Amino acid sequence: MDLAEIWRVMRRRWYVLLPGLLITAALTAAVYLLVPVEYRSQSTVTLLNSKKATVAFDGNPFLSTQASLTGMADGLARNLNSDDSKADLKALGVTGVHEAKIADNALGPYMWLSVVGTDPAAVLKSDEILTTYAEKRLLEFQNQQSVTPDAMIRMATIVPPQKPEAQTKARLQFLVMAGALGFVLSLVATFFVEARRRRGAAAGKHRPAPGEGGEQAAPDAGDPTATLRMTVAHPAGSGAAGSRTSGSS
Repeated sequence: MDLAEIWRVMRRRWYVLLPGLLITAALTAAVYLLVPVEYRSQSTVTLLNSKKATVAFDGNPFLSTQASLTGMADGLARNLNSDDSKADLKALGVTGVHEAKIADNALGPYMWLSVVGTDPAAVLKSDEILTTYAEKRLLEFQNQQSVTPDAMIRMATIVPPQKPEAQTKARLQFLVMAGALGFVLSLVATFFVEARRRRGAAAGKHRPAPGEGGEQAAPDAGDPTATLRMTVAHPAGSGAAGSRTSGSS
């Protein structure tokens, strides 16, 4: 089946295709209205060495880095993603979904702190709370181990919480899926109806008419005069008498 034939089928069965396309349009519009736009705000923080560890570098923490800082960043991120931290952050006013992770392709103890939600203002506020809470948790970890203030790992904000940006990828995927699924189902219904009609037409074209093939229709069992009519039309012995008449002539 080529494109021309497909187009002819679509034109011939428009009464099946058109309702399907209208339903698809309604479904796509519903997805557009019901699936909200999500916004994302993100900050970048880094862990710095303690004051004692930077004495040899004239107190510059960016000149003193250790592998242990990356390990601490990983542990802090895991704690911020825990259920206990989620409960604390919710009590502090964080809405939406937050995430803490080591920054992709990071060459040091850099972390990304992000919040995703549907209200841009609330997302920005939540990311600010998350950034402050992360520094607080870092200090709590070290206080629990009785670390002296001069030996404590510190946190610095490299990129403050950014203006929330719309995340349209997920919504666009839902729209494409709804439109594609509706269009495909409309085509399937159209060609299904076309196939049924063609089979019905082919069956009617090859059905033999009554009396074709030299066979006589059986008398109707419910009609008592059917046998009488057949007897009058073909009296018994007519074949034999006809043969004798032909022979004698």
